[in-house]
Amino acid sequence: MPERYDVAVIGAGPAGLAAGVSAADGLKTAVIDAYGAGGSAAATPVIQNYPGFADAVSGDRIYEQAQRLGASFALTNPAVGLSTGTDGLVVTLADGVTISARAVVIATGVAYRTLGVPSVDKLIGAGAIYANSVAEPAAFAGQEVFIVGATAAAAQAALDLAKHASNVTMVVRAGAIDASVSAGLAKEIDRVRNIRVRVNTQVIEAFGEGRLEGVRLRHRVSGTIEAARTRALIIMMGADPNTEWLKGSMLRDDEGYLVTGNQLLRDGRLPEGWMGERPPLMLETSVPRVFAAGDVRQGAVRRVTSAILEGMLAITLARQVLREHAESVVGAAS
Repeated sequence: MPERYDVAVIGAGPAGLAAGVSAADGLKTAVIDAYGAGGSAAATPVIQNYPGFADAVSGDRIYEQAQRLGASFALTNPAVGLSTGTDGLVVTLADGVTISARAVVIATGVAYRTLGVPSVDKLIGAGAIYANSVAEPAAFAGQEVFIVGATAAAAQAALDLAKHASNVTMVVRAGAIDASVSAGLAKEIDRVRNIRVRVNTQVIEAFGEGRLEGVRLRHRVSGTIEAARTRALIIMMGADPNTEWLKGSMLRDDEGYLVTGNQLLRDGRLPEGWMGERPPLMLETSVPRVFAAGDVRQGAVRRVTSAILEGMLAITLARQVLREHAESVVGAAS
């Protein structure tokens, strides 16, 4: 693949592929991802409301769309560094290859904290999912739903799902749910008749032929094992942003999420090291012409459709700064 691009998109999940599709229309575009064909979006079996498709689509189809529009892909070769060079922004890949780009979109997403249970992982996308939130609780109407985790997000998801599901079971390793969520949220859960909290309990197995049919639970104190039927297992144990490779390169918050836009300003002052007089644009990081989109960004709405919209918006903003940069160069030359 060529080494010079107008835009380099790092990450091929929904946000990254949306950026790739948008950028490839008129800009020389590279999409970089640590995974294989289709990138990390290929692990998403169905994506609703993707622009240009009336029906749900798979991550593979979005990848194919980006390819048809001319985007180049560097797959199974993650980005390990980002710096500013004489030719623009420089992305270093794991194999030592460097790619220069006039603008960069970082859409590396998050790494979900997993159960470490192989039988569960085999059914991800087939009834079992890792998630930060539940976008469409009504889709679980009438179902028996199991949620693993005791985060505030898991508790809120249980409350939202209980309005539609027949029953919601929260599987919690600790001895009480209020050990990790607010007392008010714990009381709300206790008042909802179709939410059951299983404390000192963990999922040790998932079973089903091609699709989730149930789980096996083990009580961590008594050692008792029991099976429970369910076709919906939502694992909400939290996630970590994939930004460790950017440590020292740009501003991250305490959890590692990339800080963007107005959040970069301190008492109205531009971030330290910021080049130029204009303030950072929405989605722009502390490095000019580097944008963040999707779950990797501080304050992002963690929904697939939101990630897609942010990926597209990042390219709109990138086009703006590239146009302004080109005009300034022409002005200086004249």
